[in-house]
Amino acid sequence: MALLDDIASPADLRRYSKAQLEELAAEIRQFLITHVSRTGGHLGPNLGVVELTIALHRVFDSPHDPIIFDTGHQSYVHKILTGRAGRFDELRQQDGLSGYPSRSESEHDWVENSHASASLSWAEGLAKAYRLQGVTDRTVVAVIGDGALTGGMAWEALNNIAVEPTLQLVIVVNDNGRSYSPTVGGLTQPLAGLRTDPRYEQAADLVRRAVRRTPLVGDTAAEFMDALRAGLRDVFVPQSMFADLGIKYIGPFDGHDIGACVRALRQAKRFGGPVIVHAITRKGAGYSVAQANDERFHAIEPINQFTGEPLSASVQATWTDAFAQEMVEIGATHPRVVALTAAMLGPTGLGRFAAAYPGRVFDVGIAEQHAVGSAAGLAIGGLHPVFAVYSTFLNRAFDQVLMDVALHRLGVTFVLDRAGITGPDGPSHHGMWDVGLAGLVPGLRLAEPRDRPRLHDALLQAVETDDGPTMVRFCKDKVPDDLPAVSRLGSLDVLVHAESPQVVVVGCGAMARTACQVAQALEAQSVATLVVDPVWLLPVPDDLVEVTRHAQLVVTIEDNVVAGGFGSQLHRALDAAGVGTPLRLFGLPTEFLPAGSRAQVLERAGLTARHIAREVIEAYTHLAESEPAALDDRSVLSL
Repeated sequence: MALLDDIASPADLRRYSKAQLEELAAEIRQFLITHVSRTGGHLGPNLGVVELTIALHRVFDSPHDPIIFDTGHQSYVHKILTGRAGRFDELRQQDGLSGYPSRSESEHDWVENSHASASLSWAEGLAKAYRLQGVTDRTVVAVIGDGALTGGMAWEALNNIAVEPTLQLVIVVNDNGRSYSPTVGGLTQPLAGLRTDPRYEQAADLVRRAVRRTPLVGDTAAEFMDALRAGLRDVFVPQSMFADLGIKYIGPFDGHDIGACVRALRQAKRFGGPVIVHAITRKGAGYSVAQANDERFHAIEPINQFTGEPLSASVQATWTDAFAQEMVEIGATHPRVVALTAAMLGPTGLGRFAAAYPGRVFDVGIAEQHAVGSAAGLAIGGLHPVFAVYSTFLNRAFDQVLMDVALHRLGVTFVLDRAGITGPDGPSHHGMWDVGLAGLVPGLRLAEPRDRPRLHDALLQAVETDDGPTMVRFCKDKVPDDLPAVSRLGSLDVLVHAESPQVVVVGCGAMARTACQVAQALEAQSVATLVVDPVWLLPVPDDLVEVTRHAQLVVTIEDNVVAGGFGSQLHRALDAAGVGTPLRLFGLPTEFLPAGSRAQVLERAGLTARHIAREVIEAYTHLAESEPAALDDRSVLSL
């Protein structure tokens, strides 16, 4: 019987010998490779924390001792050890196991986190709450890694932890030298020095040989080694950034050595105050193809577990691919254009731009606020910065967009990848709020292209705009076939023509095709329907306001939260212009939407052509029955 089959809770780990724990680690690693290769998910980060997570649950009593994972994508092993191994066939599927910690799944999951650098603030607050209530037998553990220490929020928390010497708090630094891409920035250099200083390794080897000849055994020998390592560290890296904070520091040690992990964590637990435990791990450990391609295996779609090759080899470009190529071409003709990324050079498509123009790309680490502030400085200095970022992560830098860029009317372009419904990563990664936030920013222009030609045009307009911020948003899907306009109505693209339209449907970006399908269903019911795509959604085009004067019903369809979204912005514009045409707004509800494929989540939200057409026909029929005379008095649009 496999050891893993006998694990029902973390308490089961305490009856295993060290040899059995190592056997269990091998079983878990193979379990991850087998299951995540089928479902997709964050494979590399979890392969890197197998032994460390086993040690955490061996030493600490979860959930009595809360374990909080920063960038919770490294919590798969934690899920396995807390009784959820049987659900891994449904990982990141609709109504299945979340790819992040989930309070609804288990009492062992304390924080539903998946955005980086927040764990230390959570842990500091929780430990402080225990202290204030006189609780002395609970230790809070924060596991932070994958570049999260490059985020300013982590250092704000450390600044406060340093002056709270009585907090029962253990901070485990999972140091794999990576975020999504290689971790960048000055804060990584001390860690790299500790990992790679050859004098440290040579001296440590000398100590190991000496210990073998010394009559010290068991814990005594281990503690002797730990003390000597600490001394060596102080000699070779005297300005250890953690020690300088005044927080107790243990490490560095091999995070794939279960014994070393257990010893360090036990020492930290006994200390009785904040302790930083520094474990060195390898992303993708134990899986050769993942170690050789650690960026590609950070998060994967389903793969062949033996070769590591994707199971579906589609040649159709994604929106990210299209953006990547457009940026290379823009770089050639626009020398003032520079680019920024927050630790996601490859995932956002800026890798090609970096290869073509290496001096014009800046990776600031997981620090979106700093990225936007830096972009403001680049812009005021005469350049045009393009900040490519996942839509959901720009939420963190709203103040900088508003006060540092827009207030100063600076030409900065924000390219929002993964806008709208993203799918299996669930509520924290859906890019549902960007249009609503953008609508609050004075002078900001926002485009949502529906196909590749519109992306080309929107990016060119954006980088040639220097009197205020611009945004270009697109979804995670493959780039669809071109959907050319049949005519133009001022600044609007007409996708479906109607001489005397009864209903005007506005399809925004990714929903433009859905709008055309809705029009087909309405025409089948003898409802004349005009479909338009503004492309540039914000500010609401004057031409669109004028179009609505001739309609009996206006419908908007968007891949964004309805509250504050494009439809809401249009409603306000119509009200300001004295246009009383009824509106029916279709978009996402103000809810945290679960994981699932993009199609499944859109279906659940009612954003399908069939559902929308049915509701529009019902709304139009109701209008016809209540105000027939008004519906008969229609003007003809001149297209």
